Amino acid sequence: MSAVTNQAVMDRAVSYLVTRYNPKGNRIGWLMMASILVEAWDLYSIAFVLIFLRNIFHPSPALLGLAAAGTQGGAIIGALLGGWLSDKIGRRAVFLSTMLMFVIFALAQAFVPNMTWLVVVRLILGIPLGSDIANGYTYIMESMPRGEREVMGNRWQFMFAIGEVLTLAVIAVFLIAEMNHDLVWRVTLGLGALPAAIIFILRHDLPETAVWLIRRGRFREAKQITSSMYGDALDMLPDRDVDVVRPRPTAFLADIRRDPIRWRATLFGWIACFAQSSEFSTFGFYIPVLFVMVGVSGILGTNLVTLALYIIAAISGWVGPMITPKIGQRGLSIAGFAIVLASLLVAAAALYTGHVAILPFAAAAMLWGHYWDAENVVTIPSMVARPEYRGTASGFAYVFVKLPSFLAIFLFPVLFTAIGQANATLFTAIFPLIGLLAAIFILPEVYGFEHD
Repeated sequence: MSAVTNQAVMDRAVSYLVTRYNPKGNRIGWLMMASILVEAWDLYSIAFVLIFLRNIFHPSPALLGLAAAGTQGGAIIGALLGGWLSDKIGRRAVFLSTMLMFVIFALAQAFVPNMTWLVVVRLILGIPLGSDIANGYTYIMESMPRGEREVMGNRWQFMFAIGEVLTLAVIAVFLIAEMNHDLVWRVTLGLGALPAAIIFILRHDLPETAVWLIRRGRFREAKQITSSMYGDALDMLPDRDVDVVRPRPTAFLADIRRDPIRWRATLFGWIACFAQSSEFSTFGFYIPVLFVMVGVSGILGTNLVTLALYIIAAISGWVGPMITPKIGQRGLSIAGFAIVLASLLVAAAALYTGHVAILPFAAAAMLWGHYWDAENVVTIPSMVARPEYRGTASGFAYVFVKLPSFLAIFLFPVLFTAIGQANATLFTAIFPLIGLLAAIFILPEVYGFEHD
């Protein structure tokens, strides 16, 4: 077979699979989404034990912020590395290695002797987190048909909310039991290894994606997997493997520029990743600290109030994917960013005027909107990318989530102290404004998108 014929056959097979219902696709999608639960546990657990770390170790604001942001910094490296490796060595090898790595370093957090070591461990811990997200989206986009894969991809915020609720519930139990605060933060951070270990076991028998195998010219393995997963042996493919040209990962930037729809969708994804991450990592991440500082309630009371907020967020995270087929990805983004913008303006006004009782309600509205505007920011770039670049494209998009998250969590305490709660909250409103404008003027509707 000539190179041109190979490419035509591979394109035809991949396009065919996008239209095929995979009876096991939903299970695969949820197993990939489950890794979000692991990241959510880590991200939110550190947010709620910062107070204990500050009281026990008395770190500088910069060191405390670095401990909180450590996994976000590591995830920047992990997203790029994991996306590249996903395209190079396959999806399966990456998702197994990342979960195993997370189990080891999540447990290591519980035994660090000081804040410096906690920062080091959390930086390393972020690498498998970023890698797994980039890889997980490739699995979803290649294991489910169009229309369903977008909905599943958008469910990552629901899983974040579930992780938040579980974390808060566990910490509340520890506080009610009057557990020693040094033990609380160690057990809370170390417990992240438990769901990671369970996910590793459940994922262990999942095969490589047929799409990746096809793009590698490994037709025999691809046909075996589609026979098992889809009940379809892909008769359009020959029964022998072929040599194919393997494109450079960096070529995906040039590739997406060739199609205006894919380019605008990807550009929006990068902007929206940055905007939603910045809005949450400033105001949303520090909601517990903010509530304590302005006197809304004590530590346990704040924990319970925040638990209620994230139950609301979980509902929002479930509703968003359900309505995506009706209002589209563009409609979801516009609604989400608009709600966050209005909520932050109300929260800032409440802080300026001293009406702190309004804050929980503004925070609830902000989280509802945030869980909508954040749902599709990685889904869209992953979906519109060609399969041969999908891991790289997913990882590259996720960098725009983790880089502002790292900077905001690390630097926001300093900004918070320098300009005050009200000014810092008003400053945060810039980010949903950017996201809203991008959704209106850049994002084309891509729900149900199919490659040409």
